[in-house]
Amino acid sequence: MSVALTQGAVPALMSADPGTDPAAQKPVLQVLSVKKVTAQNANAAQDRYRLILSDGEHFLQAMLATQLNHLVESKEIDKHTILKIDQFACNVVQTRKLVICLQVEIMSQQAEKIGNPVPFDSNSGGGGGTGSPAHAPPAAAPAPASAAQAGPSTRGGRGGGAAARGGRGGSAAGARGGAGTPVIYPIEGLSPYQNKWTIRARVTQKSDVKHWSNQRGEGKLFSVTLMDESGEIRATGFNDAVDDFYELLQEGSVYLISRARVTIAKKQFSNLSNEYEITFDRATEIQPCTDTTNVPEIKYNFVDLNNLESIPKDSTCDVLGVVTEIGETSQIVSKATQKPFSKRELTIVDRSQQSVRLTLWGKLAENFAHTDQPVIAFKGVKVSDFGGRSLSMLSSSTMNVNPDVPEAHGLRGWYDSEGQSTSFHAYTNTGSSAGAASFSPAETRTLTQVKDENLGMGDKPDYYNAKATVIYVKKENIAYPACPTDGKKVVEEGDGWRCEKCDKTYPECEWRYVISVSAQDHTGQLWLSGFNDIGQQLIGMTAGELMNIKNEDEAQYTNILSKAVGQTFNWNCRARQDTFNDNTRVRHQVTRASPVDFKAGTAALVKLCEEYEKLA
Repeated sequence: MSVALTQGAVPALMSADPGTDPAAQKPVLQVLSVKKVTAQNANAAQDRYRLILSDGEHFLQAMLATQLNHLVESKEIDKHTILKIDQFACNVVQTRKLVICLQVEIMSQQAEKIGNPVPFDSNSGGGGGTGSPAHAPPAAAPAPASAAQAGPSTRGGRGGGAAARGGRGGSAAGARGGAGTPVIYPIEGLSPYQNKWTIRARVTQKSDVKHWSNQRGEGKLFSVTLMDESGEIRATGFNDAVDDFYELLQEGSVYLISRARVTIAKKQFSNLSNEYEITFDRATEIQPCTDTTNVPEIKYNFVDLNNLESIPKDSTCDVLGVVTEIGETSQIVSKATQKPFSKRELTIVDRSQQSVRLTLWGKLAENFAHTDQPVIAFKGVKVSDFGGRSLSMLSSSTMNVNPDVPEAHGLRGWYDSEGQSTSFHAYTNTGSSAGAASFSPAETRTLTQVKDENLGMGDKPDYYNAKATVIYVKKENIAYPACPTDGKKVVEEGDGWRCEKCDKTYPECEWRYVISVSAQDHTGQLWLSGFNDIGQQLIGMTAGELMNIKNEDEAQYTNILSKAVGQTFNWNCRARQDTFNDNTRVRHQVTRASPVDFKAGTAALVKLCEEYEKLA
């Protein structure tokens, strides 16, 4: 079925005010060419695609919004494709007008080019002497005006900035109001080439105020993530902007923002796909907006927990889960700043019958108090390969407890009805399932193989997994007195404990495990070492409790250690060289010990036997 192109659409789109021209209302155009524009800046988020669009008489250049890249990659948009532009924006780049396609609808795939289109020349009203009616070149943006349904402006120079006009096709494509209402510019259409624009966006995330000090002085900053229906962008305020805007901007609220600077995004500080970011400065104006029409709530792209292995390490994703375990708050010392900060680990599960550990940091860890097994939506959490797969909140991540989204309601109902009695699999370094079922022969080594393959003898550590049984726990030096603040070793001094690192004396120390065990499988024996978490898991009590028992009753202390013997674990280990007193040896450190799931292991063996039978 042939589809008619919109006559005069190209001149209408290139006119001074396409929002008033009927030919620019959801025009139907043909794609003459698709070209990939490779990101030149190393910090750019992703490549983009340039389109040549034709109305049968003229053609123009357009850019495809990055959220539509998949249409080109899947060949839905290709040479001669007919499409309808539902939403668009117009940018002026070096005096040339460029159409940005924000939302399109694929109409049909054509085999041939329609008509003999020529380039559109705004000065002559057409191209190639076609005699098309002339259209005026893009006009300057209208004078700044206060927005309808907006609160009082907060800080700024000469009034609220108005955006360059875009097409009408949808509110994100340059929705216009009546007199005194600025043109709303879509986030996707922002670039460093515009000076006058206004966006209407929802704050989906706000960071804490951060302070810095270096050779150039001291300062403070905060950042927010802004979202409209076209996309997301990061905005940052420094020093005075922190005082002016931090309390004003609240998560979940909608604002009109203008007169800020648009710059290339620093991707080391942001996980958004936008290649630009906003900086608030002295001229910036921010107004609360009560008109939230077409401003979406937070957008989620949830990943099932059992699919985390398909997510590359150090990338980010959105997950939804029920919190089943809440760890205690602990403190670790930053290697970069040498300052302590808090962490807390949660265990979340979902309908894929998978569990994963997720780490909270800083004030979020300290203030977490949701103990009623809530459903939480996490946006932009970092994926790590520690322990197979684990998740971690970043400064740009968001956490929404019991969100009002269909996926959360469905998960809540499932967990309350049947999820509470479900057995969940935990990630390990070898796979998504806990226990023997996750240990394939190709991934798991016997203790003899560990020795024969000389693991840990190279320049970098080697990681491996093994299933072995504890046959002996070393009684001597099983724990050390540690500083309550940074965990470093302290020495007894008078009536207290002295930490050289903190340069403080504490009335009590905190005992921490540094445990050493002999483990054995059917091929051989190996010495394994572990720190506090591993020791507490093996012994079943804190190091402080064990040391109190040792001081009071040596026989009971020995009996407790003997009870640890005979336990079988799936060990995740790191092997690396260690030199002491000019003697080099390999130290095998346990990073995680998982109890063996014998039921799952038996099922794996049955499956393996069935595969051997098929081969026979």
